[in-house]
Amino acid sequence: MSFYYGDEKISFTRLARKSESSKVLIKVHPDCQVVALAPEAASRDSVLSAVKKRGRWIYQQLSEFKTQLADYQPRQFVSGESHYYLGKQYLLKVIEDSEAKQSVKLLRGSIEVTVRSKSQDKVSGLLKDWYRLRAKETFSKRLDAVLEQALWVEERPPMRVLTMQTQWGSCSPNGRITLNPYLVKAPRECIDYVILHELCHIAEHNHSERFYRLMGQVMPNWESTKERLDQMAGKLFL
Repeated sequence: MSFYYGDEKISFTRLARKSESSKVLIKVHPDCQVVALAPEAASRDSVLSAVKKRGRWIYQQLSEFKTQLADYQPRQFVSGESHYYLGKQYLLKVIEDSEAKQSVKLLRGSIEVTVRSKSQDKVSGLLKDWYRLRAKETFSKRLDAVLEQALWVEERPPMRVLTMQTQWGSCSPNGRITLNPYLVKAPRECIDYVILHELCHIAEHNHSERFYRLMGQVMPNWESTKERLDQMAGKLFL
């Protein structure tokens, strides 16, 4: 579906909203994908009307994300590139050694990748595996740390790490939390924000007043933290 905001044509995807809420939930993702989550019973016109009412906000979000994406070039996975880990910037150093064990090491100011033969796919693959391993370790520790604040959660929820193109995290109806391994590139405060966001969904699966009240209780500065994470998205998703 699409509509015009001024001279700008904005396209969006309509998806079914599983909750009982009758409201249309609108999301603008870092890759500039616009999604409208609407009840299945909602008419096409009512969904379009709801999205148009948020036209200005959608346009502003798209403009910000487009600016971010324009500033970043696709990774080449060669020495000298900038890569992130826990909010800090590191220089990539690729070492070719035909007899060495292929590995990734985090050093002071750099991420060192050793390969038997230089290949963009090989360096990229080793880095992805390294980020995923670090993500599992980091997310597990942060989940344990923030659970002390989530008093409504009776048991430690199951957690998995899964690469997603447009989301940092999600929470299933049965309480399983899924986190994007790219999130480990963000500052710890941003990681805590995403985990707390998903923990709040265990109590309230919708973005209701109760949900935002819970977020405000466990992380009073969550809005500024979310904005910080959104601004970094273009760098972290690469």
